[in-house]
Amino acid sequence: MGMMSKIHKEGYKIILVSALLTLVSNFAFYYFFPELTNGRIAFGVFSLSLFFFIVAFFRNPIRLIDAAEHEVIAPADGKIVVIEEVEEGEYFKDKRIQVSIFMSPANVHVNRNPIGGKIKYTKYHPGLYLVAWHPKSSTENEHNSVVIQNNNFEILVRQIAGKLARRIVSYCQEGDEVQQGDEFGFIKFGSRVDIFLPLDADIKVDLKQKVTGGKTILATLE
Repeated sequence: MGMMSKIHKEGYKIILVSALLTLVSNFAFYYFFPELTNGRIAFGVFSLSLFFFIVAFFRNPIRLIDAAEHEVIAPADGKIVVIEEVEEGEYFKDKRIQVSIFMSPANVHVNRNPIGGKIKYTKYHPGLYLVAWHPKSSTENEHNSVVIQNNNFEILVRQIAGKLARRIVSYCQEGDEVQQGDEFGFIKFGSRVDIFLPLDADIKVDLKQKVTGGKTILATLE
């Protein structure tokens, strides 16, 4: 993982189970099919590749945050798939600018606070598992919403489960004081994060742009 990365705590159990399954399955293949030398090698390469992919999925890069209070940083690694004005009906109940980040299974899946401040609202919503880029996934898929307020404005961050993602983890509770860039959650195996910003936000990213959680500036608000 390198000197500037560690394994996220959400991966400990899965990685341990995967390691045991990899070891046992390779031993069983060798024991029951000793004559299939090429098959054992191919199976070994495949199982080890799968194991290292799982380890890499739960990597948690150590990132130093260098952003001002008026700057909104990306809450996740991935690609910008939506920038549009929408009616946000869960909390604000008015028009907001929605910026959406799609995370492929290869991306880092740690979610980070886009701003520092106080958690004003958090709510988990069970739902469907449409593909993460589906227009209705923001409201109809399983998702978790968090509203953060600083001294100047409020934003809503929504973690959305995708076709592969079947577990959303959030560490936020109403009333918590949080720091910009600190972890607020994790989504397992492919997903999306939506950010709802005030209409006067100055958007600093473009559609299809790749962003880095805790680093890329999504928008500024004066």
